[in-house]
Amino acid sequence: MMKLSVIFKLFIYALIFFSFIWPETGNAIPAFARKYKISCNTCHTVFPRLKAYGDEFAGNGFIIKEKENERDYVTAGDDLLWLNKDFPVAARIDLIAAHEQGQKVENDLRIPWGLKLLSGGTLYKNIGYYFYFYMQEHGKIAGVEDAYIHFDNIFNTNLDVMVGQFQICDPLMKRELRLTYEDYMIYKTKIGNSTINLAYDRGLILAYGIEKSGTDIVAMIVNGNGIPEEVDGKLDQDNHKNIGLRVNQSIADFLSIGGFYYFGKENSPDTSLTNQVTYYGPDIILSAGPFELTAQYLMREDDNPYFTGSASKIKTEGYVAELVFSPDIERSRYCITGLYNLVDSEYYKYETATLSYTYQLARNLRLLTEYTRDLNEEKNRFVLGVISAF
Repeated sequence: MMKLSVIFKLFIYALIFFSFIWPETGNAIPAFARKYKISCNTCHTVFPRLKAYGDEFAGNGFIIKEKENERDYVTAGDDLLWLNKDFPVAARIDLIAAHEQGQKVENDLRIPWGLKLLSGGTLYKNIGYYFYFYMQEHGKIAGVEDAYIHFDNIFNTNLDVMVGQFQICDPLMKRELRLTYEDYMIYKTKIGNSTINLAYDRGLILAYGIEKSGTDIVAMIVNGNGIPEEVDGKLDQDNHKNIGLRVNQSIADFLSIGGFYYFGKENSPDTSLTNQVTYYGPDIILSAGPFELTAQYLMREDDNPYFTGSASKIKTEGYVAELVFSPDIERSRYCITGLYNLVDSEYYKYETATLSYTYQLARNLRLLTEYTRDLNEEKNRFVLGVISAF
């Protein structure tokens, strides 16, 4: 009689095979595509990966200005009213099967691994909004993650302002748009008892683009303690506000380089001790035909992450390098992704190499096959996924 692990692997191999021969099906249309009567591939290649036009659409507050018509809104004769006739809603579901060596439970059907409701669109002319509610994330209700209002081209300039809840790393590498199951780990990592990382936080973003030089500047101010539930009616655990700055310079159509700086402080919830946190480092985006390389280096410095009387500084290095091969570029039905992660700190080390294959079964349905090697623990993980938005 076959062992369960052998059957599980055969099941994965069979689904990988069928992902190559399955016929194309009709396209389903999520919220933005429904509203503007356009295909999902107007903004996406293999979703959720964005084309340049998709980046522009998001940067305009999820508004296609040339397609905005008063007849599509409820105005009631009031120039200051601009309500959507239909409330735009979409959903996303992630179904994951995983085999992880060295775990107590090696074979796990994580179905669903994630289920979210999303909405976004126009509030008023150059003002948009976006949010999603995680109905289930990793087996539990996560609640609201992204949730913000986007003011586009304020005073008819290239200044945009976003107010709400977002990921600090969004100007660097957008975790929500990655093709892999494996994450960008340096952005999620917290050191010691610190609550600071570069994932979700509440605050304000200002973005300004200098068209002549191809320079993009993003500044932000955030609470600095993530998105915990309120305590004593407060969503921030201390009086400190943290700041971030990212500058990106386009060198040519195929190359851009950037630099990121973040500075913040946090108080221990139990004592008056303070930890000071600094991030800094460069990033690069290089596109060459069907290949796109995105790489990030970050140095994180904490001066008292354990909130002890005898403070000890801890430095943490982080690397993320992602290479995506899309054979037909924007028209590709499949992508191959290579991803390298390294987080190296005094008390913690994480190092993985990932190879991932994504096949677009329909515009809003893709299959995922992924292998990750834990270079630190010398263990393997195999993942098969079905991801859909509708």
